[in-house]
Amino acid sequence: MLAYRAEELCRNANRLTEEDLARCQATGEVLQSTALAFDSARRLRFSLCGRRAFMPFEECVDHAPGETVKDIAVLTRVGRPTCFVITGTDQEQGQPVYRLSRAEAQRRCRQEYLGSLENGSVIPCTVTHIESFGAFCDVGCGIAALLPIDCLSVSRIATPADRVQVGQQLLCAVKTRDAQGRIVLTLRELLGTWSENAACFAAGETVVGIVRSVEEYGVFIEIAPNLAGLAEPDRSLRPGQAVSVYIKSILPDKMKIKLVVVNKELNQPLRFEPHYFVTRGRIRRWTYSTPQSRKQIETVFA
Repeated sequence: MLAYRAEELCRNANRLTEEDLARCQATGEVLQSTALAFDSARRLRFSLCGRRAFMPFEECVDHAPGETVKDIAVLTRVGRPTCFVITGTDQEQGQPVYRLSRAEAQRRCRQEYLGSLENGSVIPCTVTHIESFGAFCDVGCGIAALLPIDCLSVSRIATPADRVQVGQQLLCAVKTRDAQGRIVLTLRELLGTWSENAACFAAGETVVGIVRSVEEYGVFIEIAPNLAGLAEPDRSLRPGQAVSVYIKSILPDKMKIKLVVVNKELNQPLRFEPHYFVTRGRIRRWTYSTPQSRKQIETVFA
């Protein structure tokens, strides 16, 4: 099976020779190059090895029968890496030009790669844009999948931007597929259980954390993407604020960590990069909670 990657991670056609491009055309390898223009003939224009290349409008996006592709969905590719397969060569004004298809690359990606994935399969992806309800990720050849905000981590966050950023490469698991067959992703099951995360810390340590929620009874402070503790009430703190905290105690039976805020004036932004406890294969069942805890957090991948 050919390798299907996020659009920006496909091999750059401009770094290849004409002989290389001929081999890629023969094998069907998915390449990428920056679209230079959307011309008056409604084609995306490229330059490969000094030779012109064009992608007809109908080859710019794979779409369902009867679905209308708007010009904006194509012209916004200009200036961005765009994947394709080389489908042939034509002659224009006596000069050879490459004929490209992004739609064919996407069809192959769906048939040969995405269509074979089961729920719980761990796959690489790249964040392409962020909305209040989640992050959209490229799971291969520009095909988008949604990573909902509640699937980003067990720790509560106000916005997906608290956890990920555009262009970031992630590992995620296939959570399910929506009514249209589009993949929905999840990240939190790869970031470890409560016990796995708590084992990275010890009572008596002072560590950095991020304020996630300020409540009347205390302040929830994240010390890892899937682990948060509770400090005493403090209305001077605000969500998103970086602080240093002393770990007073770790209580597995109650699945609680007691914290004491040491320094509220770190005056620098803080973001925790994902720390993966699962990096490949397929997850069938994931239980975040400790066996002793009354509160059970679990995911079963049907």
